[in-house]
Amino acid sequence: MSRLRWGILATGGIAHSFTRELQAAGHTVTAVGSRRTESAEAFAREFGLPRAHGSYEDLVSDPDVDIVYVATPHPAHAENALLALDHGKHVLVEKPFTLTGDEAELIRERAAERGLVALEAMWTRFLPHMARIREIVAAGTLGEIRTVSAEHTQKLPTDPAHRLNDLALGGGALLDLGIYPVSFVHDILGPPVTITARARFADTGADTEVATIFTHASGAISTTLSSSRGAGPNRASIVGTEARIDIDRVWYTATSFQVVAPDGTVRERYDNRVEGGGKQFQAQYAEDLVASGRLSGDVLPPAESVEIMRTLDAVRRHIGLRYPGEH
Repeated sequence: MSRLRWGILATGGIAHSFTRELQAAGHTVTAVGSRRTESAEAFAREFGLPRAHGSYEDLVSDPDVDIVYVATPHPAHAENALLALDHGKHVLVEKPFTLTGDEAELIRERAAERGLVALEAMWTRFLPHMARIREIVAAGTLGEIRTVSAEHTQKLPTDPAHRLNDLALGGGALLDLGIYPVSFVHDILGPPVTITARARFADTGADTEVATIFTHASGAISTTLSSSRGAGPNRASIVGTEARIDIDRVWYTATSFQVVAPDGTVRERYDNRVEGGGKQFQAQYAEDLVASGRLSGDVLPPAESVEIMRTLDAVRRHIGLRYPGEH
């Protein structure tokens, strides 16, 4: 392990979860930054960090920080990531990478200009069961892939003031939940060539359900469903002419899957589980990129994060969803 020194930008729930898993896996976290000194100091005490900064500027200026984890709400991702990159820090940016495709492109370009790693923290991509699924697909075991389907449905807070229901904070099912299945179909089939979407909305204007149908360059069809108002089975499948993969509940976490022949015969059962929540794998991937001198790898290069955000932009156009201040 290259043991980069991590700085945590923001102190919300996802920052706590990531830092806990990072430390449990033996990674080094040296500093935290918040807009409020008290929040940074409380976070530093909780995790035993040596440095607490009362501004993001101070965090990214810290010479004892090599890489910054951006854990702010979606609309701030681009600004915060660019700030860190401009101060010479690599970045791991919480998903969704940004609010829009144009913002994602800005991060990709800036990281390339600075010779720095900019990786989207879509932690599912880096889990062991997903790595094995990509191997099976690449080997042609499934034959011609015809369909991919995935869902991410949860029963989340309905309070209009909650971040998840606040359009000004990028709230809604699509960017918080739908990003997972959309990223998954990109991973397996590449970007869509046609996009159809339908949605349902809360009184705040935030989307509560979004369903998509994509076609891809191969001719394959993918479907995704996201909902913030009810918890479904949260499974996913890849169906080919020679076999299919059924990913068990909850497909986007460290879980199991099976490869099933058309006659129902199970050809492979994958049961490997991981220690902790699994977010440490994305951190290790980022560290490995830096250690090897590469700016991106095959799992989720910045260009693909841009493509995913452009797909989400197109979905939002189909359902009539715009965020405040968006041009």
